[in-house]
Amino acid sequence: MAKLSLWSPGGELIERRVRPNERIKAGAYVALDTAGIEGWAVEVLRYFATLADVGAIVPVGHGAGAAIIRDGRLAYPPLDYEEAMPPALRAAYDAERDPFAHTGSPALPDGLNLGAQIFRLEALEPALAEGAQIVPWTQYWSWLLSGVAASEVTSLGCHTDLWNPLAGTPSKLAERRGWAKRLAPLRGAGDILGPLRPEWVFRTGLPADTEVHCGLHDSNAALLAARGFTQIADHESTVLSTGTWFVAMRSPENAASMDTSSLDETRDCLINVDAYGKPIPSARFMGGREIETLIGLDTRQSDIAPDQPALLAALPAALVSGAMVLPSFAPGFGPFPHGRGRWIEEPADRATRRAAVSLYAALVTDASLELIGTRERLLIEGRFAEGQVFVRALAALRPDLRIYIGKAHNDVSYGALRLIDAALPPAEPLELVAPLDVDLAPYRDRWRREAARVEEAA
Repeated sequence: MAKLSLWSPGGELIERRVRPNERIKAGAYVALDTAGIEGWAVEVLRYFATLADVGAIVPVGHGAGAAIIRDGRLAYPPLDYEEAMPPALRAAYDAERDPFAHTGSPALPDGLNLGAQIFRLEALEPALAEGAQIVPWTQYWSWLLSGVAASEVTSLGCHTDLWNPLAGTPSKLAERRGWAKRLAPLRGAGDILGPLRPEWVFRTGLPADTEVHCGLHDSNAALLAARGFTQIADHESTVLSTGTWFVAMRSPENAASMDTSSLDETRDCLINVDAYGKPIPSARFMGGREIETLIGLDTRQSDIAPDQPALLAALPAALVSGAMVLPSFAPGFGPFPHGRGRWIEEPADRATRRAAVSLYAALVTDASLELIGTRERLLIEGRFAEGQVFVRALAALRPDLRIYIGKAHNDVSYGALRLIDAALPPAEPLELVAPLDVDLAPYRDRWRREAARVEEAA
């Protein structure tokens, strides 16, 4: 999704504009529609210019993309990370990748490893390296707005294969392939790259002194937002960012003693890098996509407040009937990447079905949290934080945790704003989740046995 949020100097969200991310055919590959998104950005920024004095822009975006710029223009747009690579090309790339122990980056399907995208582009365009710079997707927008090209650690340290998160340097792969020297200069996420380019002042009507910051990876913006709450702050805690992806990021209380060697790369564990360069043990699965697959494109009935009483009321029927979803409906991702999802006792009733799907999301999340050693505190943010069956079932499954939800839908934007003012308080307090009054342990035990059988049979 492409999003633009406007904040007041006091941290109040004035308005958010959202539209789907578009894709286009770019020669021999599918790319992100940079021109289409740019046109939309101009339109929305022009609108924002009529609402308030805009003083700063902080770009935020996903990590699996990079633009190739040359001679001050876009030479190659970012690939769509869900487009499959030709098998022979993928095999050639996998033979060159660094070990997980060096990069904290697991081998992921399609183009989710950014290095695989660049490798594919080089195979298609032998002249790619000539005078070109590699700019991560988020920093493509800060470059477009300011004219200053930069790279940044949350974008580079996000399962790209290009970064060594423990050493804080480009990976050996990036060095061998010559990509490291073509990366745009490294800057901090909160660094001001410059004022808005005159062209964009003219196109949008924004003030000429609008500051363009370097920006950061979206899940890491959510992590930065979580640290603005006193319950999380410098404590041992995990943040679960929910959307198309459910990304769990653990901040150990003592980072110096953090052990990342136990992370299981075959189960979608990885090391992210926070805005200050610290390695963050993480695990993820395509939760929003799986929910969408199971209940249809309109997932609102699983996560908006008015629908929660009906789903909570339907949950006992789902448990009694033995209704159960087995992983995975997004093969290749998550803690059960080899499973082929299926139903056991699929409910006919819509509310019961959706309650069972919400419980499934809680069970997969529980497995992911175990993989990264989550302890003490968990903050769930993003759209699925409103799913009461999901969050309360997770609280019942993990009585050892104090689980909080963020009631606002602007956590990523708040995190980006904290790059400008780290002391800015959150607009709304966190809410402590009350666990379901039901023992889910027997259900979880059966689900794990069945999930293991599905995984082994794949």
